[in-house]
Amino acid sequence: MGTDSAGRDRSAATQPRLSSDLGGPGWSPRPAAHHEEVAAGLLWARCGYRSECATLREVLLTRPPDSIASVTDPAAHLMTAPVDAGLLREQHAAVAEAYRRHGVSVHVLTPPPTADPNIIFARDLFLATPEGVVLARPASAQRAGEERYAAAALAALGVPLLRTMTGRAVFEGADALWVDDRTVLVGLGLRTNREGASVVRAVLREQGAEAVFVPLGPGVQHLLGSVVFVDHRRAVVHSAALGDELRAELLRRDYELLELPPDEEVVGRRAMNLVALGPGRVLMPDGCPVTRRRLEAAGLLVDAVDVSEYVKAAGALGCLTGILRRGGPDGDGGGGTG
Repeated sequence: MGTDSAGRDRSAATQPRLSSDLGGPGWSPRPAAHHEEVAAGLLWARCGYRSECATLREVLLTRPPDSIASVTDPAAHLMTAPVDAGLLREQHAAVAEAYRRHGVSVHVLTPPPTADPNIIFARDLFLATPEGVVLARPASAQRAGEERYAAAALAALGVPLLRTMTGRAVFEGADALWVDDRTVLVGLGLRTNREGASVVRAVLREQGAEAVFVPLGPGVQHLLGSVVFVDHRRAVVHSAALGDELRAELLRRDYELLELPPDEEVVGRRAMNLVALGPGRVLMPDGCPVTRRRLEAAGLLVDAVDVSEYVKAAGALGCLTGILRRGGPDGDGGGGTG
């Protein structure tokens, strides 16, 4: 090809000058990986966690829609009794205030008036990982489409939507719990099938974590109804709902199990449907004095809030709380031992 009088490559000299949009002067390559951008909290909102008991930082709650007032057949809407819409909204506000009192940032999903009443249970609609959320696909026909409203709310907050369910996959967020900082237990049962769990597994593997599938027995709504992690290597468990495989997974990891019997508080008032505020600190449904004494006797610090109308809708505090972020104030994702 030769060179020109100045010794430059003739082919290079004849190349057109590239504009910035084609990589020429002014082009700046994106310097950070996605996980670094999320951790920085500038382009994306910080989110996720790797420990179920790390300090709770941000939650998503759903404002009860008008549709709740028109429910005449509770069973047809997956509820156990008629719900007072006005009182439910008062309890929604009280739950939000309880979290704020404990230093938790509260975001509110406001669905359209005609949204399915079960959208009040935000925990089911996504799983937040340190790189973004896995969007759920509820298993029941009644709840089909709730994930659309969750996706819109999460996107508005700047949270990355990593994956959605396709095909026959169904998954609900209350079926996925971090048992340690590299392992998530995923319950297989009525609400989450193997296809849905496999989507969660694929996302976690991209983040250096693994998913362990555990079967849930008949009558168990979600994994969250069998076990709640409340401190490092400590878990509250529902003795009647804890299957052999799940018990073995917990004991293999040296967990101390605080077992609760299937009494009226645990079964009827959903006393175990609680949320860890931080290591050894929990917020639980009010009106469950026996369970509260058991937890306090085990050394836990306990606060309570009334969610009795949510209980009529077949859920409670853990179900209505969508966990967005745990961990340090700088969004460390809650790495720890779970």
